[in-house]
Amino acid sequence: MVITKPSVPVIDAITSRRSVRGYLPDPVPAGTLEQVFEIAQQAPSNCNTQPWKVYVASGEVKDRLRDQFLERLDQGVAGQPDFSYVSTFEGEYRQRQVDCAVALYNEMGIARNDKPGRLRAVRRNFELFDAPHIAFLGMDRNFGATISLDVGIYAQTLMLTMHAFGISSCAMGSMRTYPDLVREAFGLDDSTGILLGISFGYEDPDVDANRTRTVREPLANSVVFRG
Repeated sequence: MVITKPSVPVIDAITSRRSVRGYLPDPVPAGTLEQVFEIAQQAPSNCNTQPWKVYVASGEVKDRLRDQFLERLDQGVAGQPDFSYVSTFEGEYRQRQVDCAVALYNEMGIARNDKPGRLRAVRRNFELFDAPHIAFLGMDRNFGATISLDVGIYAQTLMLTMHAFGISSCAMGSMRTYPDLVREAFGLDDSTGILLGISFGYEDPDVDANRTRTVREPLANSVVFRG
């Protein structure tokens, strides 16, 4: 394996990484892919159980999955995610969700009452934002919320590693919608559940959605120091 030196230090990767929703068609070289995922494998986990299962689709496999997702979406097929998900946020959490959507839709030129535009924005998720690659992250379906935290740590480690190598990404909860299609594509049995997907590749700077920027809460709103 050819070793490539990351171009972004870790602190810069943390502060500058963002979700990218539009990609160039150029695939990430196989050697770089292997190196990125090898580094991400160093993510910490409870008792070093390493519960994450990762399935990367590229080329024809990715295209076939994208087409299957879109066919189900267009036919109005209800999703059947493997794990329960709280989709209704209230209070400050709802406000942050709304602010994020407003920032994105403003860049995409979608007005509040533009229902077709909003549906197109949703559809872009299942188009995988034209990314050349999509990684599906899962775990044993017997595991619960505590173990899913380890998968979340892995996901962050993976996306930061990608960013350090100049690869953009977007974590996608929508990729839990039709997990049976993912299992079929990778020959998996029902014991593996899909938690999320991560689209990735090289950013297309001409995509309007990629101008979206969000802000983080002041430290005092999230962290309490005592002693």
